[in-house]
Amino acid sequence: MQSRILSRRDIDFLIHEWLDVGALTQRPHYAEHTRETLDAAIETCAKIASDHFAPINRLLDTEEPRFDGERVHSPEPLKRALKVFTDAGLMAAGFDFEYGGMQLPYTVERACFAWFNAASIGGAAYPFLTMGNANLLLAHGSPEQVDTYVRPMLEGRWFGTMCLSEPQAGSSLSDIRTRAERQPDGSFRIFGNKMWISGGEQDITENIVHLVLAKIPDEQGRLVPGVKGISLFVVPKVLVNADGSLGERNDVALAGLNHKMGYRGITNTLLNFGEGRHTPGGAAGAVGWLVGKEQQGLSCMFHMMNEARIGVGMGAAVLGYTAYLHALDYARNRPQGRPPRDKDPSAPQVSIVEHADVRRMLLAAKAYAEGGLALNLYCARLVDEQRTAAEQAARDDANLLLELLTPVCKSWPSQWCQEANSLAIQVHGGYGYTRDYMVEQFYRDQRLNPIHEGTHGIQGLDLLGRKVRMNGGRALALFAGAVGATAARAGQAGGEWAAAGQAIIAARERLDAVAARLHGLGDLDRTLANASVFLEAFGHVAVAWIWLEQALCARAALERGGAQLHADEQAFYSGKLQAARFFLRWELPKTGPMIDLLDTADTTTLDMRDAWF
Repeated sequence: MQSRILSRRDIDFLIHEWLDVGALTQRPHYAEHTRETLDAAIETCAKIASDHFAPINRLLDTEEPRFDGERVHSPEPLKRALKVFTDAGLMAAGFDFEYGGMQLPYTVERACFAWFNAASIGGAAYPFLTMGNANLLLAHGSPEQVDTYVRPMLEGRWFGTMCLSEPQAGSSLSDIRTRAERQPDGSFRIFGNKMWISGGEQDITENIVHLVLAKIPDEQGRLVPGVKGISLFVVPKVLVNADGSLGERNDVALAGLNHKMGYRGITNTLLNFGEGRHTPGGAAGAVGWLVGKEQQGLSCMFHMMNEARIGVGMGAAVLGYTAYLHALDYARNRPQGRPPRDKDPSAPQVSIVEHADVRRMLLAAKAYAEGGLALNLYCARLVDEQRTAAEQAARDDANLLLELLTPVCKSWPSQWCQEANSLAIQVHGGYGYTRDYMVEQFYRDQRLNPIHEGTHGIQGLDLLGRKVRMNGGRALALFAGAVGATAARAGQAGGEWAAAGQAIIAARERLDAVAARLHGLGDLDRTLANASVFLEAFGHVAVAWIWLEQALCARAALERGGAQLHADEQAFYSGKLQAARFFLRWELPKTGPMIDLLDTADTTTLDMRDAWF
């Protein structure tokens, strides 16, 4: 029976046939791996996700963690599932051997973790954050901080968080007020409040490692305004003794839990640092230690934030994917109505998948979900190039292209795989709007993804305001080169694929031109007024390119296999080609009106006034 979590066949197609992760095993860093070890890792994750996370997904939605005023209580099945995850060594799957990891290629590690996001995105959020926390400390922490905090996290004994937002600041990090007061022993005492902290308190692990943004007062006791004054600190819930054992409780207190629309498996908290509920050593303030250099905290935290943004995009893609698979299964098994050509009421009803409009909805959902997954795995492949390419120039190019695509791979699936979730509900009809089927929960879980780790609007500002001009436009040039190379291969294929390649090039060239026009206005407010539209148009062009890549790969496989290809394989590749056709014929043309609007540098939204609403 086909899994309703993810398609293993599609993942194999993406990482082996298209992205060729097997080639990475020829590089020294991944030389210990083979196709068999990579597949075994994915198979292990698929099984654990299917057996331990998917069965508790509904429970985590209906029995969310609760706070009794003293401590958080998490559902016991979640604790058991996470223990299976950590006991299997999966927390360290993408980390190097020296840290007890499996040293998997990042592309494979993301494919592995996709199963957990699809099975229970709320439950999977604890390890997701912990891995990002550990990666940041490996990149910017001291050797002592790595030994003290990273190793217990990768063993699954401690979990980690990222503490950025504050009640009065939200996404405007320049306005944070958390203070870090210097101490004679080199530590700091942290005072302040942090809001929207996922995993900020729980009863699953013996310790929690908080990474906290705060400002160090100057000699006059003032906080430096703006983001330049921000530093980063590691602040454990429980202090750690020199021998690695746990000591006093740190002055980090839970003020309350936020009650969410979805994504309920992980706590979302308001934390108070230094309120005096716990006083380590008898002194006020939460004890923390500087990570990296003073006033470089935001650049350090962006290491985790960018990783988190790619992770959010992956989570969004697979939430749309599992909803699509649930809808497909329902459509194949739900008899209702008869074809327009046969209205005989005595004839047996047909499955609703036989109705053209249901096939339209399923095909759209397939195109969005599989496109979003492919985009994110492509970005993961760029991470592998950035880390292990033989030439430094190739590493630099991969890093630059990844920087350009990060806001796209975060936001495009968050918007369009939400549409896949909506279509999945529609396929179910009235049943989809009830709690009898999972698709309504997937929709609610998905709705967080356009918000956290930088809202849709913030990603648009990042893409148009910064990324397209990065390195004098070098990132855009790299994207143009990648699209052009695909279009050249499509030109050799001829026919509809050659035409599709030219259509994508034309749309991309228009995007370049409109970006230059908007930046040439000399008015930043006007330039960025329609940044979200630019992001949406750019995302559609990028995913159209990704779909053309998949189509060429599927077409080649069909030609190689010929009549000897098994019927299931023929169906799989034909489905890829049809989904590509849908996106290229139905979705890519939508960018035309978007770019037309951008080209006018319209100020309708900018000119609107508060009093007019």
